[in-house]
Amino acid sequence: MFEQRRSYENTSGSPVSLCSGVDDSNGKKHELRELNNNLLRPESDIDDSCSCSLNGVVSKHFSLTRQNQVLDVASRLDLKELLVACAEAVDEADTSTAEVLMNVLEKRVSVSGEPMQRLSAYMLEGLKARLLSSGSNIYKKLKCNEPTSEAMKNENRIHIIDFQIAQGSQWMFLIHYLARRPGGPPFLRITGVDDSQSAHARGGGLQLVGERLASIAKSCGVPFEFHNAALSGCKVKLENLRVRHGESLAVNFPYMLHHMPDESVSTMNHRDRLLRLVKSLSPKIVALVEQEMNTNTAPFLPRFRETLDYHKAMFESVDVTRPRNDMQRIRSEEHCIARDVVNLIACEGADRVERHEVFGKWRSRLLMAGFTPCPLSPSVAETIKVMLKEYSSNYRLAESQGALYIGWNNRALATSSAWQLPHSLPLGS
Repeated sequence: MFEQRRSYENTSGSPVSLCSGVDDSNGKKHELRELNNNLLRPESDIDDSCSCSLNGVVSKHFSLTRQNQVLDVASRLDLKELLVACAEAVDEADTSTAEVLMNVLEKRVSVSGEPMQRLSAYMLEGLKARLLSSGSNIYKKLKCNEPTSEAMKNENRIHIIDFQIAQGSQWMFLIHYLARRPGGPPFLRITGVDDSQSAHARGGGLQLVGERLASIAKSCGVPFEFHNAALSGCKVKLENLRVRHGESLAVNFPYMLHHMPDESVSTMNHRDRLLRLVKSLSPKIVALVEQEMNTNTAPFLPRFRETLDYHKAMFESVDVTRPRNDMQRIRSEEHCIARDVVNLIACEGADRVERHEVFGKWRSRLLMAGFTPCPLSPSVAETIKVMLKEYSSNYRLAESQGALYIGWNNRALATSSAWQLPHSLPLGS
């Protein structure tokens, strides 16, 4: 089983321990901390009994000495230790130390290098943005189906609401699956929810998705209708979803709910509001996929460490599936992952929209909204396991509390779970 990710608010104020190998007992980290505490004091701490002219010379000499000492310690830190040391300097508003460490990092990172070098390039961008208090602007600039199939296998009229439809390609399998149904395919309607940011990444509005899916459905002989709901999840209301009587409803939340502000950000609490809205629609199945990451309410330093720990594992996992000079991978990391990392590191309050929670927290929210977990079919887990092993034996799959955990080595990266209302029949019945 993967290492348990702890919720920050349950740690009684103690920092979340997430980065093995980046510990205060580490000799190099301790040396840097001592340097910060004892030698890297502000120039104003220098004896002011000297004349102004002498003060200038001493201050300049002190700055150079301090810089050399930081460089000396930094030369013995690996990338991960260097990033955390830089984050601590930023957190303590120690600008001079942070800038020295950033200059060292600049020489070691690369968007086309090893996994840690690539991740460090984007985390360094986030630290720079935070230091300059420009995270929000940079973030905006960088912005660039198995449970459903099984739950709907006997239904004649199916309505799917996808809250992050993107390209819509995830529903091609379902269309082909329905086309092969004995007795003929059912009527399928898909409501795609998406905001303008996704439209920009897609290169066009939701009508492109609708046209593509309609073309596939027509070629497969599946009666099909597409409804365009081009708005943010925060703005979705009942009337936007056009639910019709007699339809069996499935709702899909793929890597989307963590973008909804909760009670820690806004009294509107769109995260729980959206779950209650979906519950009022009486769906037959709700699918939830989320990163297994704890960044929602964590203060800056624990959040930085969690971001580093998570993305280090993710970059390593990507490294076995795509070559380092693959332009699609580079573009994805530069324009999508980098954007998320900058937002996690540099933004606060309502500007920080990347607010992940661990599955235990999602489970509590869904239970509170009135849903019950629906165990995934064993065939789903087996299919995913076979697919992952084709890439690397370092991928891991585990099941706990009704959720499927996918990870890299001992780090869980994502969870997939299915949910029903208590009166719904269990899958496979």
